[in-house]
Amino acid sequence: MELAGQAALLATWEAGLAAGRSGRALLLHTVARPGAGTAELLAVPLGERDTELFGLRVELFGEQLNVRAGCPGCAEEMEFAFDARQLVGSALSGSVRELGDPGESGGVGELGDAGKSAGVGKSGGAAESSQAGPLWVELDGWRVGFRLPTPGDVAAAEQAPAGRGRAVLLERCVLTAEHGGEPVAARQLPEPVQRRMAEAAAAADPCADVRLNLSCPECGRQALAELDIASYLWEELDDWARATLLDVHLLATAYGWGEAEILALSPLRRRYYLELCADA
Repeated sequence: MELAGQAALLATWEAGLAAGRSGRALLLHTVARPGAGTAELLAVPLGERDTELFGLRVELFGEQLNVRAGCPGCAEEMEFAFDARQLVGSALSGSVRELGDPGESGGVGELGDAGKSAGVGKSGGAAESSQAGPLWVELDGWRVGFRLPTPGDVAAAEQAPAGRGRAVLLERCVLTAEHGGEPVAARQLPEPVQRRMAEAAAAADPCADVRLNLSCPECGRQALAELDIASYLWEELDDWARATLLDVHLLATAYGWGEAEILALSPLRRRYYLELCADA
């Protein structure tokens, strides 16, 4: 990683320390899509953003993701690894591919219930959809046109009063709604219609809700675990930033170099100097 890249990442990390979940995701997306303005980043579908964050993760830390999860059956901690590109490909195709031996944790990318992206559950049924225009669902005399949720929608829902987040998502994403030919407000949509909307959103934007298909090696319990790439990537960036600043501190103390000089060192040379400090 070049000096400018390291300095920019440290600046991103510093800004994110005081930010919430949505703010950190926005900062990471700014790195993944340089030159884009805040309005543009807040207006893309969640799956598009997360796909770009997976790409950023590959660029910064490699393709292999190491994940830990607790078994819901026996509480045993499971640890497994999978390929980020494979995960995105599996999610986009709507398939689930097992990784590793059957007795080990494995599995990538299945479409979840869209609870994170749409604020509603999953249901059967079909819907008319188009990436170029609104999504449409029809059920029992209800007809609803809506757009895919965006990071801006999620941020607004997180800032809403307790218990209002789901309603805020609906109000922002529903473009038109009617029952029996008469217009209705988004808040009047019944639960079955909202579930059908969630399925349509998940089908149109599968990377917005990526799940891991897990099998506990101890008890064999099958479970689905959500992978929030923004939170995952932030944790990795936090670990990297703290380790990098520790390196800067140790080398600055030993040699009197400035931060820019230390960051300009290759990882190999930096590690060698740190080993010399330890041996001194």
